This record gives sequence, C-alpha cells and structure tokens, in this order.
Amino acid sequence: MTQSHDQTSAIDPVKLEKLAEVAVKVGLQLQKNQDLIITAPIAALPLVRFITRHAYRAGAGLVTTFYSDEETTLARYAEAPDESFDKASGWLYEGMAKAYAGGAARLAISGDNPMMLAAQDPEKVARANKANSIAYKPALEKISNFDINWHICSYPNPAWARQVFPDMAEDDAVRALAEAIFSASRINTPDPIAAWADHNANLKKRSSFLNSERFAALHFSGPGTDLTVGLADGHEWHGGASKAKNGVTCNPNIPTEEVFTTPHALKVEGHVSSTKPLSHQGTLIDNIQVRFEAGRIVEAKASKGEEVLNKVLDTDEGARRLGEVALVPHSSPISASGVLFYNTLFDENASCHIALGQCYSKCFLDGASLTQEQIKAQGGNSSLIHIDWMIGSDKVDIDGVRADGTKVPVMRQGEWA
Repeated sequence: MTQSHDQTSAIDPVKLEKLAEVAVKVGLQLQKNQDLIITAPIAALPLVRFITRHAYRAGAGLVTTFYSDEETTLARYAEAPDESFDKASGWLYEGMAKAYAGGAARLAISGDNPMMLAAQDPEKVARANKANSIAYKPALEKISNFDINWHICSYPNPAWARQVFPDMAEDDAVRALAEAIFSASRINTPDPIAAWADHNANLKKRSSFLNSERFAALHFSGPGTDLTVGLADGHEWHGGASKAKNGVTCNPNIPTEEVFTTPHALKVEGHVSSTKPLSHQGTLIDNIQVRFEAGRIVEAKASKGEEVLNKVLDTDEGARRLGEVALVPHSSPISASGVLFYNTLFDENASCHIALGQCYSKCFLDGASLTQEQIKAQGGNSSLIHIDWMIGSDKVDIDGVRADGTKVPVMRQGEWA
C-alpha cells in the first residue's frame, strides 16, 4: 500500500534524533575511523539519516546502507519464477562478512510489516528463508560470535503501526508506536545515555548472581509448561552491554531487559507453551506448544502458523534444539506497557524466552578462545536459524537446579525471587 502523505510528521523528530544518538553512542559505541553497515526498511529513512549524521560526528570511516521495501519484496512472490525462491544474494553477504572481518560495525533497523508475507505461499516463504539463511551464514557468524560491535533498534513503520494499533487512524498509530519505542528505549528520560549506564549496571548484577550460582539447569513451571532446560558446560550469563572480540563494549539490542545464556543442546526435557505470538518473517505463529526429548523438539503445534513453524523446525538438524534461554521479569517496562509489538526485539523483552537454533559462543567462559568443536562438546547448538519465542508470564515460576538436584527459587510469578 503506497503512503499518500509523509508519515514522519507523526514522529517527534527530537526524540527520533535522540534514538539515533543512543544507537551510535550506546548501541554501537562506534569507534573513530570504523566503517558502519546499516540495513533498514525504506520507511526508516528519517532514522537512517539521523544515525548517519551521528555516526560521522563520532568519526565513522564510511557509512553504507542497504534498504528493503515491502512492495518490491511482495513483487517477487507475485511475479517471480518458481526457481527464484531457492536463490539469495550470497555475493552481498560475502561482502558484508568481508567488511566485518575488516572491522566494520553492524546496525540493523527493524520495523518491517510483521504480516507482510502472511498471505503468501508458506512453501515459497520457507524456501526463500532457507536460501537466505544459508547465504547469510558467513556474515551472521561474525555477528553471533561477537567478532564485532553490532546493534539493533527500531523505527515505527506505518504498516507495523497499523498491526500494533489496528483501531487507530494511521497517523495516530504511528505516533503511538513511536512513543512506545521511545519509552522502551529509555529515550523519554532526561538523559538517555546515563539511563542506559544505570540499566546496564542492574542487568550486570543479575547476570553476576546467576554466574556465581553455576546452576546445572533451570526448571520452568506454569500453565501448559513443565520444562527443564539443562545449561551448557561452562556457560556464562550475559545481559545489557557486552564486550565484543574487537574490544568494543556495545548494547546489541535496544531495548533490552534480559539476561541470557546457552542451554545444553542435548539436555532439554518436557513441554512448554508460548505466552505471546511469534512474528517470524512476515508470518504470525500463535499458541506454540512443543515437547522436548533429549534436547530435541519431537512434537510441535500452533493454533496459527503451524505449517511455517514446522518448516522452520526442518531447516536443519539444530533447528529443533535450543541456542539460548533468557530471563526477563514480568514487570519489565515493555510488559508493563501492555503493548504486543509483533516484533521479537520488543516482545522478547516482555517475557522470559527461549531461542531455537544457533547458540552464542559469547555465552561460554572464555568463549572467544573456544573452537566450534569445543563449543559443541560443551553442549552449544549450531544451526542456520536463531529464533526467540516467549514462554514467561506472571504465572510462570523458575527454579535454578544445582548439580546435586537441589532447587533455588530464581523467579516467582514472573518476578525475580
């Protein structure tokens, strides 16, 4: 749908520029002479312009942006020959991987229409996603292995805003989503950069407590959930600001409310139900229910998007195993807002969650020096995908399980115990 007029009037430009400044100074901590690669929906151009200005002000070498557009994405599904859906721009991702190997930083602006591909053939969507995942792997490895400083933030794209606030006029929906993004990103505070320093310190306290305990597993219990997540050998908890292998401390996600680590790929048992819908590549997957045996999902159901879910699980051997477990209090600002964002960057910070697929090598003691074989031997999972979905609520309790089987309350009714 073509926009009939300029949407940016609904977005406070002062706050938008603050978001850009936080992205460059807190999200990336962009270094002098460091190149920056940005990916963004074309609707996010106003934010890209602010970020580019602040990046050069911070001393960036070269800023290069790649734009996506909903209408051109949909044109492929309407007009392209069948064999198109097994193709991806490998040359582009190889170039990105080369740039990251040369020290470039990475910034992604999310904000695509969550339902963009909902009406498209799930088979074609799955094939296109798989081809893209395979092509993207060399670049994604540099990001997931934390070789570089990277960051994701969001822009209130009108199509996204209409999904989140369907009963509002478009301008009002964009304004409401913009305010929700600013609030969750701590932009509405007098000094957002100082607010992030305080918040990062609080998350550090939580991860330090969990690291001192060295639990063997976590046990989740609640409606439709009785799940034991074994933790990888030598796992390490992280949250908020993280130091990349290039020595730069960055905040990969803004907003963020989570502390997270690596589960043991072979030691997850029981069943779990999602507590929020998952918006994945333009498809909404709701009421997910899965059962694990020996770390692997052996049964998966969903009331909506089940076909897409099962195709995702068939991506590769590691897609049915976990790569991340994250703890988030139910009272987090994003949860308290009551807004369902249909965007994992936000919704995962409203609730405890698990991720299918690739683990983060960073979430191991001395992770930077471990080989892929060592990570696998310690229980780390490998996959082309990494997809977070939400399993926490005010009805879910979590216990830390020690090596001797004794349990320690970690969360009660969704809050830190």
